[in-house]
Amino acid sequence: MLKYIWKRLLLMIPVIVGLSFILFCIMELTPGDPARSMLGEYATQEEVDKLREELKLNDPFFVRYGRYMGNALRGDFGVSYRTNMPCAQEIAQRFPATLNIAFYAVLIAVVVGIPIGIISAVKQYSAIDISSMVSALLFTSIPPFWLGLLMILLFSVRLHILPAVGSDTWKHFIMPAVAMAAAQMATLVRMTRSTMLEVIRQDYIRTAKAKGAAGARIIFVHSLQNALLPVVTAVGISFSNLLGGALIIENVFGISGLGNLMVESVTGKDSPMLISSVLFAALVGGFVNLGVDLLYTFIDPRVKSQYLKK
Repeated sequence: MLKYIWKRLLLMIPVIVGLSFILFCIMELTPGDPARSMLGEYATQEEVDKLREELKLNDPFFVRYGRYMGNALRGDFGVSYRTNMPCAQEIAQRFPATLNIAFYAVLIAVVVGIPIGIISAVKQYSAIDISSMVSALLFTSIPPFWLGLLMILLFSVRLHILPAVGSDTWKHFIMPAVAMAAAQMATLVRMTRSTMLEVIRQDYIRTAKAKGAAGARIIFVHSLQNALLPVVTAVGISFSNLLGGALIIENVFGISGLGNLMVESVTGKDSPMLISSVLFAALVGGFVNLGVDLLYTFIDPRVKSQYLKK
């Protein structure tokens, strides 16, 4: 097991290096001057040239890239061009808000989506099954930002129940989490239903029924445990996507999170901050995927035996 974990961690290194190189190339090719963005449009060219020299922006591309990666290996991810703050410190301040949105969204999707998917599979072609599938299709088609705007109009403007913007209290995360969870919940409903239908048609399920096993035991022990692997995979992918894709929702609800930080870094051509924030999100996503793979061993003993061989 430890050998497999180390192997997965080592495989993350070329991914991170390749991603950082691509980001460096993109920021190099996009128009704009970081020094000009920092000083403002009324700064003289001499001031801009002096700042570029101080920031070592005139060095060749590969020299700057090698310097950044060398510092990153020592834990120094540079200083933001916009705020003059260490990138790691600003990411640490912004990430908790994004983490809260992603965690609550996945929690809502799991608590609501998986039970509905199970009921739809058990009650196939019933009114519950049809209504849940129609609802899942509807929520999949609704963009999260549009759903968020509708929720603001209803719960903030008209009913005055929930705050519209900010991230000061837990109430501020309810509407962003629900808006982000809607599509993920619909995906889990459909996936849970399809995997459960596939499992409950297997021969061993019919054998358990013939032996007089209780209905709840057949559903939650024999069927659900074998149907959970693709569902757990979908949950892990959803969590990783929410960590990096919450920028639109953060802008809608005025939340100063990691996604908002990426947008600010792109518009301000703040290369150190953008690269650091994207690499951080990629690392978190990699560890989430590793955790999902390890979770397989607790769900299916056959997977654990395969890992022990590696």
